[in-house]
Amino acid sequence: MNEQKIINLYTKKNQSMAQIAEMFETYPNKIRRILQKHGVKILNKSEAQKNALKNGRANIPTKGKQRTKEERLKISSGVQKHWENMTEEEYEKHVQGARQRWHNLSDSEKSAMTTLAIQAIQKAGKEGSKLEKFLRKELSSNGYVVEVHKKNLIPNENLEIDMYFPELGAIIEIDGPSHFLPIWGEEKLQKQIKADQNKTGLILSKGLVIIRVKNLSDSISLNAQENLKNRIIDILRGIENKFPSKSKRYLEIEV
Repeated sequence: MNEQKIINLYTKKNQSMAQIAEMFETYPNKIRRILQKHGVKILNKSEAQKNALKNGRANIPTKGKQRTKEERLKISSGVQKHWENMTEEEYEKHVQGARQRWHNLSDSEKSAMTTLAIQAIQKAGKEGSKLEKFLRKELSSNGYVVEVHKKNLIPNENLEIDMYFPELGAIIEIDGPSHFLPIWGEEKLQKQIKADQNKTGLILSKGLVIIRVKNLSDSISLNAQENLKNRIIDILRGIENKFPSKSKRYLEIEV
């Protein structure tokens, strides 16, 4: 068996041990032992996979494949558990890394990202946030009549309601981070808090139920979305069965 040829095939031709073994009509472990005998560095699993992809011997496992909802939920749940189990030290390391990546951006890159963020906020204001769209679709598919961005529900008040359920006398308001964090400064935050309080008071004065969803993050996992949807459906079913008394018409859900 030509051991030098085996080394060249592995190190220069990027052939795998399985391919070389097939050429010499032997088994991969024998090829491994020959390589190790000559001090050749053996690629780890990740390096071997990259090498296989680079040379067209393997395909990207997820390329062209659309994951099922169950698969996406499983992945999302795993990611959520990872964040929940993260130690303070690990979390701080992650935060510092994000800050460093931002710091390393050029002024033009920072400006471009800020512009995109503002455009996204403006678009969400007109069309609704991703979370609002998700809830609208899911609740509608569960048989609920939903009116979005409802205006003139309360006479003489220039208010827009995120989601209105006319058959239930209920309202859902989706409050993003800017409703309780000083993203745009403390002064604007206080104005937002006061506006939310006034809006809540007016809605309750009309005998309606209001559910405020406090979305503490700009992004929300699929797993968290599903949990939120199920909680809201439970609440809406409760309203269907028995309309709540005056003291129980204000609810908050924190995401």
